[in-house]
Amino acid sequence: MPELPEVETVRRTLSELAAGKTIAGVDVRWPRMVKQPEPEAFQDALIGETIQSIDRRGKFLIFQLDHYALISHLRMEGKFTVNQSSESEEPHTHVVFTFTDGSELRYRDVRKFGTMHLTPKGTEHGLPSLKALGPEPFDEQFTADYLYNKLQKTSRQVKTALLDQIIVTGLGNIYVDEVLFRSHVHPHRVSSTITPDEAEQIRLHTVNVLAEAVERGGSTIRTYLNSQGQKGTFQEVLNVYGRAGEACVECGAEIVKTKTGGRGTHICLHCQPLEDPL
Repeated sequence: MPELPEVETVRRTLSELAAGKTIAGVDVRWPRMVKQPEPEAFQDALIGETIQSIDRRGKFLIFQLDHYALISHLRMEGKFTVNQSSESEEPHTHVVFTFTDGSELRYRDVRKFGTMHLTPKGTEHGLPSLKALGPEPFDEQFTADYLYNKLQKTSRQVKTALLDQIIVTGLGNIYVDEVLFRSHVHPHRVSSTITPDEAEQIRLHTVNVLAEAVERGGSTIRTYLNSQGQKGTFQEVLNVYGRAGEACVECGAEIVKTKTGGRGTHICLHCQPLEDPL
C-alpha cells in the first residue's frame, strides 16, 4: 500500500503534470469507486472544473478544483497517470478525466480498492475519513510529549499504535519497521511501557525516515510507480524491511520476520530487545 512518501511523490508529480488543466469530461467505469456523490452527479459536477492545486493529507490526495475538492485514496494498487488521448490504455483503468487540451488523467487500480469523494471546496476536512486523522509527522503538533502521552493511553503493541492513523497519519508497514529499528524499540513492546526518551527517538526517526523516503521518491517494493512511471529508490537503503535472513547493518545478527496484528514485521532481536514480553 502506498504510504506517506509514495503519496507525496504522486502529489508532486501530478502537480507538475495536471495542475492548471480543465476537465472536459469524466468516464467512471467502476461506479463503486466513487463514494460521493452518485457517479453520474460526480461526472457532471467535474465538467468545466480546473485543477488549481493538489494537496495531501496523510495517505489521501486532495485535488483542489474551482468549486470542489476531489479526495482520492489509492489503497493497495491505485495509480494516476497523465497521458495523451492517443496513447493506449493499460488494463484496469477505471476512471478517466479528459482535459480540454486533449490529455487525460487516468486512474488505474488492479484491485479496485481505491476511493474517490467529491465535496464542495472548503468542506473536505469535515469528511469522516479526513476528520479522524491525527497530526502529520512534519506538523509542529507531533512532538515527543504528544506521542508519549498517546502511547501511555493504550496497551496495544507499539507498532500497532503507530499504524493507527488517529495517532499519527501517513505511517505504514514499511516505515514503522524502519523507524522502530532506528529507535532500537521492539515492535511488540506494550505502548504504555515506552519511555519519554524512547518516544523522542521514535518521533525523531519518524520525521527523518519519512523525509529521506520522500527525497528518494518513496519505496518500490512491488508495483509502486509515481505518475511519471518512475520507481522510488528508498527500498535500496532499507535496514530491516524485506531483509529477513540477512545480517543486521548495525550488529550483524540475523533479521527475523514475524507478525504484528497480522502484518509482516521485520526485527533485529539484538538491536531491538523485547523488554516487555506479552
